[in-house]
Amino acid sequence: MLTQEIIRIKRDGGEIDPGDIAGFVRGLTNGSVTEGQVAALAMAIFFQGMSRSEAVALTLAMRDSGEVLTWPELDRPVVDKHSTGGVGDNVSLMLAPIAAACGLAVPMISGRGLGHTGGTLDKMESIPGYQAMPDNALFRKVVGSVGCAIIGQTGNLAPADKRFYGIRDVTATVESVPLITASILSKKLAAGLGALVLDVKSGNGAFMDSPARARELARSLVEVATGAGMPTTALVTDMSQPLASAAGNAVEVRNAADFLSGAARDDRLMHVTLALAAEMLVSGGLAASAEEGRTQALRALDNGSAAEIFNRMVFELGGPADFLEGVDRYLGAAPLTRACTAGRDGYVSGYDTRGVGLCVVALGGGRTRPGDPVDHAVGLTGLLPVGTRVEKDTPLALVHARDEDQMVLAREHLRQAVIIGDAPPAVPEVILGRQD
Repeated sequence: MLTQEIIRIKRDGGEIDPGDIAGFVRGLTNGSVTEGQVAALAMAIFFQGMSRSEAVALTLAMRDSGEVLTWPELDRPVVDKHSTGGVGDNVSLMLAPIAAACGLAVPMISGRGLGHTGGTLDKMESIPGYQAMPDNALFRKVVGSVGCAIIGQTGNLAPADKRFYGIRDVTATVESVPLITASILSKKLAAGLGALVLDVKSGNGAFMDSPARARELARSLVEVATGAGMPTTALVTDMSQPLASAAGNAVEVRNAADFLSGAARDDRLMHVTLALAAEMLVSGGLAASAEEGRTQALRALDNGSAAEIFNRMVFELGGPADFLEGVDRYLGAAPLTRACTAGRDGYVSGYDTRGVGLCVVALGGGRTRPGDPVDHAVGLTGLLPVGTRVEKDTPLALVHARDEDQMVLAREHLRQAVIIGDAPPAVPEVILGRQD
C-alpha cells in the first residue's frame, strides 16, 4: 500500500494491516519513506493510538530491521532489565552483576542520557579504558565468560527505531505510548532475550510523571512484549526524588562501587535493585518466588560474588583489572567540591527531581542534544532522602563542579529543587505496583 494511504488510514482512526506496517518500516530503514511521511504517521499515531496487534506488528518489524542476536552457546537463561529513566538511577551497574552471580546471562544494551535523565552508557564511560561499544565478538565473549556485559546499542540492532526516534524527537511525538513501547521493545527483542523485566518510573523526575500514565505504559510494554513472544513483567517505581544519593556519571559509578563492596548502600536504591533482581531470577526460572529471588540476590551482594563479576566485566571490556579496589584512583574528580546548605531549619519535604537532573546538566554532566559531550567528573553527592531533618547549615548535597561559574549556578539550581518544610512529610513507597 502507498505510504500516504497508510497515513490516511491512521489519521482517520483505522487499523493498519501488519503487512503494511512491515512495508512502512522497510521504507523507514532504506530511506524510501520520507521524513515528512514518517512525521505525519507519528503524529497520526500520537492522536489516534494503536491497537495491541498494531503495536506488536510495529515492534516486530522494527526488531527485524537489523540484526537479531541469538545465544545458542549459553547454558544459562538470558534475561535483561530496562528502565524508563530518571535521576540517580544507577541500578543497572549493580543489577547486571548481581543477576549474573545468581546464574543469569545479562546482555545489557543501554543508552546515553538526554535532557534531565542520566544514561547508563555515560556512567560506564567514566571508567578509563572501558569499551562501551565493543564489536559483537567481544560482546558475546564477555557475556559468555563473565555472565554480563553493559554496552551501547550498535547500528545493526533495530536501525529503524533510531531513524523513527530521531524524527519523533523533533516533531513532539515522543510521548506516544505505543511508539515508546515499540521503540523500547524492538531493541530488547533484537538482543535475543528469553525474558525481560521493566522498571517504569513515575513521579516528577520520570518520563511518565503520573502513576496512571506510568501504569498505562507498563501495561502496554508487558502486553506487547508478551504478544511478541518475550515473557515480560514490570515494576512501577517512584521517581519523585533521586533514587541514589548521587547524580552524575563518575559519582554514580563510585556510588555503585560502594554499593557492591558494601561500604554504603542507599535504602531506596537497595530496595529497587533487589526487587528487580528477584523479578529477573523468577523470570529466568532460577527462583520460585520473589522472596527466594531477593534472598539469592542479597547473598550475591554480601558474599562479594557480584562485586567480583563487575570487576571482571570492567576488565574484560578494557578497564582496569583492580577497578573496585582503586576506584578513587581511576575515576576523574572535579576540581571544585563544595556543600550546598539548606539555608533554614526543617525537613526535606520533597524534590523537583527533574530540577536536580537539570542541575547536573548545568554542570556539564548531561546533554540537551544527542551527540553533546559530557563531563564525567561533575555531579552531586550526599543528596538527602525525603524526610531528613535539617538545620540551616546542613549540606543538602556536595556539588562537584569544573569551575566557579558552574558551582554558583548549580548551587542555585539545587536550592530551588529541594523543598524544605516545617513538618515531617509523608515518604512515598518506592515500589508502586507490578504488571505481569
